[in-house]
Amino acid sequence: MIEALVFAASLSLAAWVYLLVFRGAFWRSDQFLPAAATQAAHPWPDVAAVIPARNEADNIADAVAAHLTQDYPGNYRIYLVNDQSTDATQRLAMEAAAGDPAVQIIKGSPLPDGWTGKLWAVNQGLQAIEDKNEQAKYVLFTDADIRHSANTVTDLVAKAEGENLVLVSQMVMLRCQSIWENFLIPAFVYYFQMLYPFNWVNDPRRKIAAAAGGCMLVRRAELAKAGGIEQIRDRIIDDCALAQLLKPHGPVWLGLTRDSLSLRACDHLSDIWSMVTRTAFVQLSHSVLALIGTVAAMIIIYLAPPVSVLLGAVFGAPALLSIGAASWVLMAASYLPTLALYRQPAWGSVFMPIAALLYTLMTIDSARKYLTGKPPAWRNRKIAAPPAREPDR
Repeated sequence: MIEALVFAASLSLAAWVYLLVFRGAFWRSDQFLPAAATQAAHPWPDVAAVIPARNEADNIADAVAAHLTQDYPGNYRIYLVNDQSTDATQRLAMEAAAGDPAVQIIKGSPLPDGWTGKLWAVNQGLQAIEDKNEQAKYVLFTDADIRHSANTVTDLVAKAEGENLVLVSQMVMLRCQSIWENFLIPAFVYYFQMLYPFNWVNDPRRKIAAAAGGCMLVRRAELAKAGGIEQIRDRIIDDCALAQLLKPHGPVWLGLTRDSLSLRACDHLSDIWSMVTRTAFVQLSHSVLALIGTVAAMIIIYLAPPVSVLLGAVFGAPALLSIGAASWVLMAASYLPTLALYRQPAWGSVFMPIAALLYTLMTIDSARKYLTGKPPAWRNRKIAAPPAREPDR
């Protein structure tokens, strides 16, 4: 029995050595727009933002206000699509806009078959840009629950212009105030970087592509060449699908930012649970085999180290204990930069296995819901995107 446990612990240690050395240095959390980027673009091209909003009364006023205070030197217009909201989203958005002609509020039409709600709203925003005959070179896809910093658009455009990028995306700071947010949100960001190492995404020689849906600046011409937003109309993980659609047409860039903030609250475990179950099984292309492999990998990589330490101490097996401890140390050390980004204490890295266990359970629950014909709802809409259309992982 001890030999089998030592073997499992060794697999975990080998996995951590691989992840830290050969997985694109994802754990460094070091991809940021340079401060000098704001001096790079002259003249400044027109930009139009598309903001889908469905039942965002809690956050829409702050989000709109942040767009109106952008310091972008060029022409910047905002198209907010009220996606069949049943709350005060439209009224609060109009009050925040205060009649500013830069803001256009569009009444969304009913969701047709074959589209996800967000992408249908985005498509209506793009159509409005076309109808207004806007000359915008770029479109900023963003969410209605994000407070962007005043320099966001300027920095994004400078990066895109300076390096001839077709997509520039920033993963905004997710809200970290409640106990559950402090415990699980940094881990969520860590896993995203592991799944899509930003250095690899930003390498034109690699096929891997990803983006963060809350902040994506896209060249309109390249989006049109790629077939438009209709090509990904049924995707749930729409941001990464958009990046994969665009990367064959030019280089993309994905990074982090400390300046823009997601306002969406996840005060309870159930809030984060709902967020993850909406996409986790979709991420696995609705594959049971992929689910089994993912659960097995999570057990080996994250749970085996603390279990090995515990059993090594109980059974007096120094080899098991030392190998498990080495894996746990590597795991904790790799988590420190992400914790620092979110201003969380370094000792929290020791509890990464517990966070991993919770995310594994969320993934299993996501599969259960889809497989039993009860997919999770988002904004009072059922999710049932065809698995075959999701990107390969």
